[in-house]
Amino acid sequence: MSGFTGVEVNRLSVPVSNHDHIRGPFDASSTLLEYGDYECPVCAAAHPLVQAIDQVLRDKMRFVFRNFPLANIHIHAEHAAEAAEAAGAQGSFWEMHDTLFENHPALEDEDLARYAAALGLDVDRFINELLSGAHSSRVREDFRSGIRSGVNGTPTFFINDVRYDGPRDVETMVAALTQDYVA
Repeated sequence: MSGFTGVEVNRLSVPVSNHDHIRGPFDASSTLLEYGDYECPVCAAAHPLVQAIDQVLRDKMRFVFRNFPLANIHIHAEHAAEAAEAAGAQGSFWEMHDTLFENHPALEDEDLARYAAALGLDVDRFINELLSGAHSSRVREDFRSGIRSGVNGTPTFFINDVRYDGPRDVETMVAALTQDYVA
């Protein structure tokens, strides 16, 4: 792939599978994968960028999100990731994902319960799963896959299984996703 020549390339160590959270067609010609942290202000700022790229590429791209909570600097990140997974267990991962990024400074447990109620989730089940850590292993699994892929901060993007460290704008990232990107 042009644009990556002469540069040390980090590859995605754990391939995308049905186990992942995927928005868009599973068999799309391009994949944008993000390792993100719901409390990270840079991830929150990148969220509209990802949405804009998705609007441009529509059915030609699948977007994959994996949790990478930087719990040592973002005290609510891990619980927020577990909240997204708890919502996912009720079929609303993407709705909670978007809500968390749109409200990223407000991630206290009361906020998470309020978001669950607004999304029409079974709030008692949601709270019980958060309190019991029912989804903590999934969050740790995502985090470990990120470490194995060379992720050391958020957001980290992979385009078609190759780490993307280029400019973060719609035009350049769409070009990279459609393999028209030249560094």
